Amino acid sequence: MKKIISVFLCLTLLIGVLLTGCSSNKKPSETNDNVQKEPLKVGFIYIGPINDGGYSQAHDEGRKALEKELGDKVKVLYKENVPEGPECEKALRDLVDEGAKVIFSTSFGYMDYTEKVAKDNPDVIFLHCSGYKTLKNMGTYFGKMIEPRYLSGIVAGMKTKSNKIGYVAAFPIPEVIRGINAFTLGVKSVNKDATVEVKWTNTWYDPAKEKEAAKALLDKGADVLAQHQDSTATQIAASEKGVASIGYDLDHADKVSGYMTAPVFNWGAYYIKTVKSVLDGTWKSESYWGPMSDGIVDLAPLTKDAPEGAQAKVDEAKKAIMDGSLKIFKGPIVDQTGTVKIKDGEVMADKDIWNMDWFVQGVIGKTK
Repeated sequence: MKKIISVFLCLTLLIGVLLTGCSSNKKPSETNDNVQKEPLKVGFIYIGPINDGGYSQAHDEGRKALEKELGDKVKVLYKENVPEGPECEKALRDLVDEGAKVIFSTSFGYMDYTEKVAKDNPDVIFLHCSGYKTLKNMGTYFGKMIEPRYLSGIVAGMKTKSNKIGYVAAFPIPEVIRGINAFTLGVKSVNKDATVEVKWTNTWYDPAKEKEAAKALLDKGADVLAQHQDSTATQIAASEKGVASIGYDLDHADKVSGYMTAPVFNWGAYYIKTVKSVLDGTWKSESYWGPMSDGIVDLAPLTKDAPEGAQAKVDEAKKAIMDGSLKIFKGPIVDQTGTVKIKDGEVMADKDIWNMDWFVQGVIGKTK
């Protein structure tokens, strides 16, 4: 009798196991492979407010594009108005503590702090904008703004009547210097007599200082103003004086009178591509300097205030830049003293353009 009971129990257990195996055919949404993963937390640090009308706002529009594209795959965090000092390190560490696994630090002066925090957090990916230091878990990124800068110089060179163009600029660092040079070469390509005078503000974002510098250039006879600043103060000063301006970072066609165009960023293209590579496990540290052909930089559409014939000249030069037949820093190019810096027929290497610390002939101002 005991043997019969034992056999019966064994059969019962076997049937139970078989039934359990058959009932494991769950719907796709119920399987472990399809359980929704936690969203990837992505952090951003900005030098200015997200509504600065320029650089920080352009980055923030990139953040919004990232959220729109990837939806619930990401959760985005950001810190605004973070100075280029110890506050940056604190903001970076705060983002790490909040669970960010990818962090974009968007200002040049954040570089050393980003490197320091990256070394302490090897499981977090850091991307630093416009710098040059990299680690296994830290890359750099920027757009080849020299390309649309050159195009905007064509517009300015054709617009000026006084042949005096003013340029309000933040800091005398390679990022800003190479942009001024590219702009000036664009000016000179259509107007050999024009000069570009630089006024340094030593700040990325201070509308009052930017406007003061712009007024000083206007008082010296400039009838076109350009800028490497994060606000629209330079454009506003030009508008109040009734002269033309070229912006930066964002298109302000409907906001400032006299505005003609602007070299602009499309950070969203880079942020989407980079975060997707993190999600699919293909990300690797690199130093990315993307051209117009990548879509990260461009020249905003010309307005009615742009000079007659400028569109055709811009289109011609843009096509040549894109197909490689126009190299912006191709010799002969001389500096302010007349010394040959790039020999006839030679093309300056990217690494030398990146580290540029001298002005081309035609620029009025000092790099130090």
